[in-house]
Amino acid sequence: MTDSRAHLATICLSVGVLLVLWQGLSMALDSRALPAPTLVLAVLLAGIETGELPYHVGITLARVAVSFFLAMAIGCAIGLAMGQRRAIDRFFDPWLILLLNVPALVTIILCYIWFGLTEAAAIAAVAVNKIPNVAVTMREGARALERQYADVARVYRLGRWKTLRHVVLPQLAPFLAASARSGLALVWKIVLVVELLGRSDGVGFMLHLFFQLFDVAGILAYTIAFVAVVLLLELGVFQPWERRASAWRA
Repeated sequence: MTDSRAHLATICLSVGVLLVLWQGLSMALDSRALPAPTLVLAVLLAGIETGELPYHVGITLARVAVSFFLAMAIGCAIGLAMGQRRAIDRFFDPWLILLLNVPALVTIILCYIWFGLTEAAAIAAVAVNKIPNVAVTMREGARALERQYADVARVYRLGRWKTLRHVVLPQLAPFLAASARSGLALVWKIVLVVELLGRSDGVGFMLHLFFQLFDVAGILAYTIAFVAVVLLLELGVFQPWERRASAWRA
């Protein structure tokens, strides 16, 4: 058996044991607080059939995508500027430390108070929480750039665009991939809080609704559906990208 098949078999065994334990504990407690996995599956399939679950998951994913790309663009620009210019780094470093330590909940509440319960406020709250993390990672990437490669590019007169494409970006790619992976994990969690506090659709809104109804099966069904989508993105996009981005260093 190959390593990949052995790894897959271990994962299937682990998930199977978890489901068995969940089913057994649910039967032993016989409580609405812990519904059986079969009931959660039924709720999930019913939500898919009516179209309600895909709709709310799609809304949340759209907010995640916009917030993610906005945070990555701004954070990369800030991080590169701070990594390449010491004066900029010294001036803005206290700002970065402050933003890194402000709780996400505070940022969300302030954005809603200042800008209202709008879509723009929700996106801004998520992006502001992620930008400092991206900036820190990309600052380290800019500091780690090998200067001799840039000197070689100047000797061969590659030009600004070719130097960026063939010299700078390959060195920054591992840092960019790392910030993207960690960013996705952070952004989608904050988006759920944003939706719970001030939106009328999305997975976070539905979780709040199920909480008010004490519908644990609904909470688990929407959670499993959204986590499954995020894991597919992680395994199918971000992990392969990070491996390719780091391959040149091997």
